Amino acid sequence: MRRVSHKALLNVVSHTSIEVEALGRLQQAHEWIDIGRKFVPAPERCFTWWSYRSPDWTRNDRGRRLDHMWASPDLGPQIVAHKVLEPCRAWRRPSDHVPLICEVSL
Repeated sequence: MRRVSHKALLNVVSHTSIEVEALGRLQQAHEWIDIGRKFVPAPERCFTWWSYRSPDWTRNDRGRRLDHMWASPDLGPQIVAHKVLEPCRAWRRPSDHVPLICEVSL
Protein backbone atom coordinates (compact mmCIF):
# COMPACT_ATOMS: atom_id res chain seq x y z
CA MET A 1 0.00 0.00 0.00
CA ARG A 2 1.37 3.39 -1.01
CA ARG A 3 1.00 6.08 1.63
CA VAL A 4 0.78 9.75 0.82
CA SER A 5 2.45 11.87 3.46
CA HIS A 6 0.88 14.90 5.08
CA LYS A 7 3.77 16.92 3.64
CA ALA A 8 2.76 15.94 0.09
CA LEU A 9 -0.80 17.15 0.77
CA LEU A 10 -0.05 20.57 2.29
CA ASN A 11 -2.00 22.38 -0.45
CA VAL A 12 -4.95 19.97 -0.38
CA VAL A 13 -8.15 20.59 1.60
CA SER A 14 -7.91 19.01 5.07
CA HIS A 15 -4.12 19.31 5.18
CA THR A 16 -3.51 23.03 4.76
CA SER A 17 -1.65 24.68 7.61
CA ILE A 18 -4.64 26.93 8.35
CA GLU A 19 -6.94 23.94 8.82
CA VAL A 20 -4.48 21.79 10.75
CA GLU A 21 -3.56 24.63 13.11
CA ALA A 22 -7.19 25.67 13.69
CA LEU A 23 -8.24 22.10 14.43
CA GLY A 24 -5.31 21.70 16.83
CA ARG A 25 -6.12 24.96 18.64
CA LEU A 26 -9.76 23.99 19.00
CA GLN A 27 -8.87 20.58 20.40
CA GLN A 28 -6.30 22.01 22.82
CA ALA A 29 -8.56 24.85 23.99
CA HIS A 30 -11.04 22.33 25.34
CA GLU A 31 -8.56 19.53 26.11
CA TRP A 32 -10.66 17.22 23.94
CA ILE A 33 -9.48 13.65 23.50
CA ASP A 34 -9.15 12.44 19.92
CA ILE A 35 -11.06 9.16 20.21
CA GLY A 36 -9.81 7.81 16.89
CA ARG A 37 -6.19 8.27 17.89
CA LYS A 38 -6.84 6.85 21.35
CA PHE A 39 -7.51 3.51 19.64
CA VAL A 40 -5.47 3.89 16.43
CA PRO A 41 -2.28 5.75 17.37
CA ALA A 42 -0.46 7.86 14.79
CA PRO A 43 1.10 7.22 12.38
CA GLU A 44 -1.11 4.15 11.91
CA ARG A 45 -3.66 4.53 9.08
CA CYS A 46 -7.06 5.80 10.22
CA PHE A 47 -8.96 6.73 7.03
CA THR A 48 -12.62 7.77 7.06
CA TRP A 49 -12.93 8.99 3.44
CA TRP A 50 -12.00 7.69 -0.03
CA SER A 51 -12.47 9.64 -3.24
CA TYR A 52 -15.06 8.60 -5.80
CA ARG A 53 -12.40 9.30 -8.45
CA SER A 54 -10.48 6.16 -7.54
CA PRO A 55 -11.66 3.26 -9.70
CA ASP A 56 -10.84 0.72 -6.96
CA TRP A 57 -10.69 2.45 -3.59
CA THR A 58 -9.62 -0.76 -1.79
CA ARG A 59 -6.67 -1.43 -4.06
CA ASN A 60 -5.41 2.14 -4.25
CA ASP A 61 -6.27 2.84 -0.59
CA ARG A 62 -5.63 6.55 -0.91
CA GLY A 63 -8.00 7.68 1.76
CA ARG A 64 -7.82 10.49 4.25
CA ARG A 65 -8.93 11.04 7.78
CA LEU A 66 -11.56 13.74 7.39
CA ASP A 67 -13.98 12.69 10.12
CA HIS A 68 -13.18 12.94 13.82
CA MET A 69 -14.83 12.09 17.12
CA TRP A 70 -13.63 13.90 20.21
CA ALA A 71 -14.59 13.54 23.85
CA SER A 72 -14.28 15.80 26.85
CA PRO A 73 -11.55 14.95 29.36
CA ASP A 74 -14.23 13.76 31.81
CA LEU A 75 -15.81 11.40 29.28
CA GLY A 76 -12.54 10.20 27.71
CA PRO A 77 -11.79 7.42 30.20
CA GLN A 78 -15.27 5.98 29.62
CA ILE A 79 -14.73 5.53 25.86
CA VAL A 80 -14.06 1.80 25.56
CA ALA A 81 -14.12 1.26 21.78
CA HIS A 82 -13.95 3.11 18.47
CA LYS A 83 -14.62 1.73 15.00
CA VAL A 84 -14.31 3.08 11.49
CA LEU A 85 -16.83 1.16 9.39
CA GLU A 86 -14.77 0.79 6.21
CA PRO A 87 -16.99 -2.00 4.79
CA CYS A 88 -19.76 0.61 4.32
CA ARG A 89 -17.64 2.24 1.60
CA ALA A 90 -18.22 -0.89 -0.52
CA TRP A 91 -22.01 -0.65 -0.30
CA ARG A 92 -24.00 -0.03 -3.46
CA ARG A 93 -24.08 3.77 -3.95
CA PRO A 94 -22.09 4.57 -0.79
CA SER A 95 -21.00 7.86 0.63
CA ASP A 96 -17.34 8.73 0.21
CA HIS A 97 -17.26 9.02 4.04
CA VAL A 98 -17.79 6.01 6.30
CA PRO A 99 -19.56 5.96 9.68
CA LEU A 100 -17.65 6.13 12.93
CA ILE A 101 -18.90 4.46 16.09
CA CYS A 102 -17.65 4.81 19.63
CA GLU A 103 -18.75 2.80 22.64
CA VAL A 104 -19.11 4.56 25.96
CA SER A 105 -19.30 2.75 29.29
CA LEU A 106 -21.65 4.69 31.56
